[in-house]
Amino acid sequence: MSVTSKYTSIFIPFHSSFRTPFRRRFTTTTTITLHKTLLHRHRRHFYQMNIDMNMDKHSEVEIESHVHYNHTLPSKYARWTARESFQFMYARPWQPVNDFYLNIVRGTHSLSLLFGPQTVLDHNDTGIPALSEETELESVSSKDRHGRWARVTFKIVHSYHGASFDGWQKQPGLNTVQSVVEGSLGKFVDEKKTQMLRDKGLPVEGCAVVAGRTDKGVTALQQVCSFYTWRKDVKPREVEDAINSAAPGKLRIISVSEVSRAFHPNFSAKWRRYLYIFPLTDGDYMDQSGGNEDFSANNGCSSVRDCANKDELESEQKSYVFSVRKVNRLLRQLEGKLLSYKMFARDTKASRNEGPPTECFLYHARAMETRLSTDYNEETRFMCVELVANRFLRKMVRVLVATSIREAAAGAEDDALLQLMNATCRRATAPPAPPDGLCLVDVGYTEFDDTRFFIHKE
Repeated sequence: MSVTSKYTSIFIPFHSSFRTPFRRRFTTTTTITLHKTLLHRHRRHFYQMNIDMNMDKHSEVEIESHVHYNHTLPSKYARWTARESFQFMYARPWQPVNDFYLNIVRGTHSLSLLFGPQTVLDHNDTGIPALSEETELESVSSKDRHGRWARVTFKIVHSYHGASFDGWQKQPGLNTVQSVVEGSLGKFVDEKKTQMLRDKGLPVEGCAVVAGRTDKGVTALQQVCSFYTWRKDVKPREVEDAINSAAPGKLRIISVSEVSRAFHPNFSAKWRRYLYIFPLTDGDYMDQSGGNEDFSANNGCSSVRDCANKDELESEQKSYVFSVRKVNRLLRQLEGKLLSYKMFARDTKASRNEGPPTECFLYHARAMETRLSTDYNEETRFMCVELVANRFLRKMVRVLVATSIREAAAGAEDDALLQLMNATCRRATAPPAPPDGLCLVDVGYTEFDDTRFFIHKE
């Protein structure tokens, strides 16, 4: 058939639900759908069915716009809506947290101000395959080395201030950590690749592979990336100086070392440690000596359970006071378990919503109160949440923090976070907490040592 033909023939094979096969001609510009064409005798039935489905869909949307969760976990007080949780989180005084992280990146402060002098962050290459002629190149003579066997790989440990960058991943027109690092590494690219990039009209940049991409506003104290080149004259000190001069005061190199060609910052990592610092104020905080169990009606909150009726939810008063001890009990239920955290993830592809890609093993999950003197000589109270896992999903830490605070304020049971794993809608969990409080502390390449954490077990 000519491609310029006005008509297109479609043959529908015989199906048991029809008496005879159909052969129908219609124009390619028609807007009639296929099922209405085939089921002409029943078009009224399908038309009415579509109307009913649309009515049900609109009614569901109207209800869900007011009821932000679809679970019925018991709680002492009504839970916050997504908007209320968002407003509560972002209304905190975040500037002291940003200043504290900036001072750590610059090297003038350390985490010991929060957790005591015993807090030590040391990054070593234990667990990373060593440079060994026997392990990697035993079958390749020095004379015959070429391709990937001839390249030199550097491990780069660096820190950066989250509020000063638009995240790690390179994006057009944005000031990201990756763009700064790779631009600094351009001078160490071999001549062959340099010429290739210039021929394509591309900037001469290195290629950095990172242990884990961080979002905009998230700080990192010991982020790990790698860079390889075929040049033999590159020294670790030269790499360090080049990156340090790119964004002084915002990006700082901790160490640069030559490692095995088999090293991969992401795939070789066995655990990641995150720290979330949440500012506490007198109006929304209950001392650790108490809990929501001791909270009385004098604070304007009545004892209620979850309500499925939107009118009841709108009329209920809610608690905006939570206990750090309660948050700690909620998080401790996750320790030592391999669980699917897809309900606590955000912006993940549909293909990653089932199976092992959503499963994480949480080694350590604790919360505690701490105090810190700010640059204005004022002592401020903070809640610190420490999470260590083999890996984390997108925005998982921030959602866990926000949801645990919401559940603590509602007076939920201690296993509330575990029960939320079985939710069917991600709106059952709270929106992500602000990125200002989140920090990637370090990445480990050996088995996690349960004696090396900031928040000690009770």
